[in-house]
Amino acid sequence: MLSDGPPPFGALSGDQGPAVRVRPPGPSSRTWALRLRHRLAPMGPPRSNKSERLPIVLSLAKGDNVLDVDGNRYVDLAQGFGSLLLGHGHPSILRTLELQAPRMLQALGDMLSADAKVALLERLAALYPGDAQVILGQSGADAVTAALKTAKLYTKKPGVVAFEGAYHGLSYGPLAICGLRESYREPFLEQLNPSVEFLPYPASEAEASIVYERLRKRLQANDIGAVVVEPILGRGGCVLPPQGFIGQLLTLAHERGALLISDEIWTGLGRAGKWLFSVEAGVTPDLICLGKGLGGGLPISACLGARDVMQSWAREAEVVHTTTFAGAPLACATAITLLNELERGQLIERSRTFGESFRARLVARLGERARVSGSGLMLGIDLGSERGVGGRIAQALLERGYLVTSGGTHRDTLVLTPALTFSEPLVDGFIDALSEVLGGASA
Repeated sequence: MLSDGPPPFGALSGDQGPAVRVRPPGPSSRTWALRLRHRLAPMGPPRSNKSERLPIVLSLAKGDNVLDVDGNRYVDLAQGFGSLLLGHGHPSILRTLELQAPRMLQALGDMLSADAKVALLERLAALYPGDAQVILGQSGADAVTAALKTAKLYTKKPGVVAFEGAYHGLSYGPLAICGLRESYREPFLEQLNPSVEFLPYPASEAEASIVYERLRKRLQANDIGAVVVEPILGRGGCVLPPQGFIGQLLTLAHERGALLISDEIWTGLGRAGKWLFSVEAGVTPDLICLGKGLGGGLPISACLGARDVMQSWAREAEVVHTTTFAGAPLACATAITLLNELERGQLIERSRTFGESFRARLVARLGERARVSGSGLMLGIDLGSERGVGGRIAQALLERGYLVTSGGTHRDTLVLTPALTFSEPLVDGFIDALSEVLGGASA
């Protein structure tokens, strides 16, 4: 049975400030959270019932706002880990669902496609600089899996170079190259690709030079088929690499017959202020992965690649990468709407300019208390080396009505991924709350 406690959806305008009427988690959230804990498989270290902080449970959302089951209203600067580029319940997405659902929810997978799937494939291929083909999936991890498979088919080499701090998903293909936390991989190592090398993700030219040399040496073994990189390190702390980093990776990979896979699941489609961050940096990766925001809130992902690379799937013995719901017409239709809205609203440019302003205001207010990194509306606030400080600050902000996530390999960073349509008047309130949590206004 769903909760009927908080105000109705119509009570949210989507651009309101926080309104916390009971300290979270409130009594209704605690009740729902206990039910959740009873039925959801446990993830993470075991905790005693007394010491574990229960989460809030969300009920309604619109625009930049979410309500929990106690009726607390929050300003959402997380937006589904960055997946809601247009915010919650965007009218165009809702209208598309209303129109597409009666027409067709599901076609016949990769056997008989819907018109919406064909149209989306054409739109996505147009984002790639050159003649491209596309594999659709259901999640970012699915897109990365498709890219890894494609690289193996094309190069016939099993090895992969990935980066520490990177998160590419937790299904088995991407898990082998997940550098965010070793504990994610350790229980399953016997079932994962053993030919994976991790390099540090550089934040400076000096660090990048070391990475280039290590990569060059590793590629000499001639068993590496793919180098997988996030153009900006996402969950690892929104680390922006030095200029030219992605291009140098492409050059080194191609010298030894390897492919460059750019994981743009976070950075792509305007999140980092560009359609495709790697492409607008002057690089054409062999394969590009998209996900998160692509469906406007529905699960869909894509692997884009040059036609000659994608043609490696055409083989005498049938080899496929598909799922029942990959390319489902409902998600394809919302993805097309998402792309239309990004263009119509000039939201890529807004992400860049508004993100620069947001970042500058954070830097000016926080001073030496934190380091702000990232690009567009994909921002990281490095709080120092104290393990877990990001989670504690996120909780303190939640109690003040702001929803953010933590990142970094030691959860020492706040990650901000608000909607590209985020209401600018809400910025000052958030910065005031963050400054208060971090110890008052800077001098």
